[in-house]
Amino acid sequence: MMRFGQGYGRWAFGGGGFGHDAHPGARGRHGGRRMFDGGELRLVLLKLIAEQPRHGYDLIRAVEEMTGGTYAPSPGVVYPTLTMLQDMGHIEEQASEGARKAFAVTAEGEAFLGGKADEVEALMERLRHAGGHGARHNAAPVKRAMGNLAAAVQHRVAGEDMTHDMVHDIAAIIDEAAQKIERL
Repeated sequence: MMRFGQGYGRWAFGGGGFGHDAHPGARGRHGGRRMFDGGELRLVLLKLIAEQPRHGYDLIRAVEEMTGGTYAPSPGVVYPTLTMLQDMGHIEEQASEGARKAFAVTAEGEAFLGGKADEVEALMERLRHAGGHGARHNAAPVKRAMGNLAAAVQHRVAGEDMTHDMVHDIAAIIDEAAQKIERL
């Protein structure tokens, strides 16, 4: 499921050594460095378009898939970048069905990518690594469950009918869950 966070993109886990996106000053939800600096997102999008003609939403999905859902550039970054690539002569609009504009790489764009092959490969590897890291460390379901537990405990403890025995019962349930988790 794709959700776009605040700002320019979504970086679903803090740390990881990467960051947020292509615009200076933009940060992920959890701080840290940007996912892309300067023209790096431009290179990634150009590389993806060189692989096959794509439209903006398809590019967003492709990056999100490469990162295992841990990062998705927002439309507010992707579409202006596509305009810039088009203005630079690196991509051109293709005839397409529907309202979405598909873009294909130009000969000038291919030459530009060729001159930056090492940098492009490093960027693509960074995205693949982010995907692997996210798959190994995606704790979102655990965080959600912890939030549910905290809310349920707070609600129950604040109840007027709360007794001393109930407090101990709740503590016992939480202790039992902790022990089961430790045994995993």
